[in-house]
This record gives sequence, C-alpha cells and structure tokens, in this order.
Amino acid sequence: MMKKALIVYGGWEGHEPKLCTEIFAPLLRERGYDVTLSDTLDIYLNQEFLQGLNLIVPLWTMGTITKEQEKGLLSAVAGGVGLAGWHGGMADAFRNNTEYQWMVGGQWVAHPGNIIDYQVNIIDHEDPITAGLSDFTMHSEQYYMHVDPSNQVLATTTFSGEHAHWVKGVVMPVVWKRMWDKGRVFYSSLGHVARDFNVPEAKEIQIRGMMWASR
Repeated sequence: MMKKALIVYGGWEGHEPKLCTEIFAPLLRERGYDVTLSDTLDIYLNQEFLQGLNLIVPLWTMGTITKEQEKGLLSAVAGGVGLAGWHGGMADAFRNNTEYQWMVGGQWVAHPGNIIDYQVNIIDHEDPITAGLSDFTMHSEQYYMHVDPSNQVLATTTFSGEHAHWVKGVVMPVVWKRMWDKGRVFYSSLGHVARDFNVPEAKEIQIRGMMWASR
C-alpha cells in the first residue's frame, strides 16, 4: 500500500514555503509517497483524511491557527501520524499556541547576527538520522530556541557571543526527535530559505528525519 504524506505550506513568505515544498515533495514521491499539498490550514479539520496519512510536513511560519485546526493536527499526531519539519516553518508557527509548541519540542526566539556562518555539530553518530555524517558549516540564521528537555538531540550548534555576548558558549540543539503520544516528531532548525538545502547534510538530515517520523 502506498504511503501518504501531506505538506501544509503558507504563512510568512520570507521562508519560501512554496520553493521548499518543491524541493521535498518530489523527494517524498521518489520514495514511494502519495503527496498531497495544501495551502490552507483547514486541511487539519479533516480528521478522516489525516488519520489515513503516514506523515505531515508543516511548513507554515507565524500566522494563526484556530482551536479546531490545532486540535485536528494535535490529534492526528497523537494518533500515530508522523510530523517532520524544519526552521520557522515548524518551530515559529502559531506563537500563541503553547500546546502546538509542546508537540514540536521548541520555539524560535532569536537569530543573533541574522545571516552568519556557523557550525553544526553531530552529537549522535549512531542514530539513523545522523549516522555517517560529519560536522558541517551553514551560512544562514543560527536559531536560538527555547527547547524541551525531553527532546532526543542529534545535532547542536555553539554560539560564539559575537552578536550577543551574553550567550557566548551556549550549546543549542539544532536537530532533535521526540514523541507526541503515539506520533513521532522530527525537527531541524536548518533551512531558512530553499537554497540552504544545497548543503548536502542539511537536506539529507531532513529527508532522513521525514523517513524516521513517518509511521
């Protein structure tokens, strides 16, 4: 039976939700997924459709979500549908919705220096999402986040203090996985814009994370 994935894209255009969708929808199709694209959060109201999915990819920065839409998404993941996303498309959505943020495992709060060079350090070399990958450099936003201590962290970054001296030496999770009831949740803070996925490790981590989260 063919696996089914849903990509929900929209919100703030600065994160290039449509361009990023055009990167990952074909990659999922190549791996045998029937991919549905939605540019409306109303898709989360269709519980029957959601429960038939293997994976949801949320790609919606900021914006607002209704209580009913949020409940639909939370229920689907709690019921076992995987959730896998990146950057602000997953962890800077719906700033007033704390239960959504609890499910994600973190929330963006700052990116000191904006677009900078920074290193990503793989800290779990056994996990299938990061196995075989070495540390690498990004030229993008280095996300400072409020994160859940229950996350299983796979990669981190260290803040230099150059752009915010008071956080010098802070080690911040970049890639993690976690559970939300029966659902697997994967997140990577990489991918500010589509071209960030030209970095092979950033793209590979994301697709592996999707495969891991997918039920």
